[in-house]
Amino acid sequence: MVNIGFQIVHFVVTLLFFIFLVATNAVIMVYAERKVMAFMQDRVGPKYYGPFGALQSTYDVMKLLLKEIVRSRDTDNAIFSLAPMIFFAPVLTAFVMLPFSPFMTTSALGTGLLLYVALSSLDVIGVFMAGWGSNSKYSLIGGLRSAAQMISYELPLLLSLVGVVMLTSVVSHNGIGSISFTDIVSAQMHPWWLWFVLIQPLGLIIYYTCGLAETNRAPFDLPEAESELVAGYLTEYSGMQWAMFFLGEYGNMLIVSSVATVLFLGGWSGPGADLAFWHSTVTANPGGVFSVADLIFNVIAVFWFLVKVYFLQSIFIWVRTTLPRLRADQLMQYAWLILIPVTLVNILVTAALLLAVPQPYTLWVTGGVNFVMLIGYVLLLSRAIGASPKGTLPPWVQARQRALARNAKAALPPPPGTTAGQALPAGETETLAGSR
Repeated sequence: MVNIGFQIVHFVVTLLFFIFLVATNAVIMVYAERKVMAFMQDRVGPKYYGPFGALQSTYDVMKLLLKEIVRSRDTDNAIFSLAPMIFFAPVLTAFVMLPFSPFMTTSALGTGLLLYVALSSLDVIGVFMAGWGSNSKYSLIGGLRSAAQMISYELPLLLSLVGVVMLTSVVSHNGIGSISFTDIVSAQMHPWWLWFVLIQPLGLIIYYTCGLAETNRAPFDLPEAESELVAGYLTEYSGMQWAMFFLGEYGNMLIVSSVATVLFLGGWSGPGADLAFWHSTVTANPGGVFSVADLIFNVIAVFWFLVKVYFLQSIFIWVRTTLPRLRADQLMQYAWLILIPVTLVNILVTAALLLAVPQPYTLWVTGGVNFVMLIGYVLLLSRAIGASPKGTLPPWVQARQRALARNAKAALPPPPGTTAGQALPAGETETLAGSR
């Protein structure tokens, strides 16, 4: 009877914690985003409501709760109304398998990673329904863009996690990998600082990049590109229906950061998050269902988990402030021509090293090779997109300019005093082509 009562209390406390976290995370992140972006862009940001403008986001929530829901007569009411709920439902459901601490999780599912991937692919249905049900060309284009983008980046996101599953097979004693979030965190506890980011840094970078695309954040925010689509698939929404999409976006940011924390940053591990130490130090209520030592340990574990989560969420803001929006062709090329081949190579190299390198050097050699691959990925990316601090043009632009110069040279009439087949010096040819 005690166990049943404890399980009921556990479920209620965990559920309320997750609902409170999702609701307050959006308010906190909106305020942080405004302030951080203002600081990086030499502005002030919110300052009138509350100390340092801290109540601005709270007043925005109150406004959305009181705002009337307005819709066009031509919308498909059923699809239009269901879209926000279908978009937000997977966000809240995904917290079922996330372990913020050994206690603060509703269920330690053995298939947690597969369930997360399945739920993350359902958001696109709600976005597409919003674009279709709005009966607006702007909304429809935003929904179609989102469908193409989210489906494309779902594949490299999944492939980037295979390396972590393979690492659990090496760390665990039975040699069998695990897709349980709790088991993956436990595999990074011996010692507590040996997180999988040290062995799979390339996997973390690719997963985080795909997470940016899955959450429609800059520079992958084409589905709601305000400069060309007004607000994309959100154009016809208002009031609480718009707020559900907005809450879902920040909820997805929280989920992506939480999953990255579990898989790559050791989950709740950190200084002081040692259950055996607290059991040996604090002896109050030792025979209870939930002792004081358990309480202290879980509070510290949740603290370290949230510290890592909000650190990763702050990078979302940094990226949005720094990088410009990609074009549609650049976005799709990046997913299919760069991310997917790199993740496949990462899987093959990691598997070969884990099989070939003997213990106890397996993890260290695999981590060193993966860091080298990360450097190669950065160099490949900078060459593919033509990014340079000197402002040089991308290779494909330079090749097109050379082709245009050759065509202009062939179309020019011969200068006076020369025959048609007589060649000109290279510098003089470029001058004539530029003057034309």
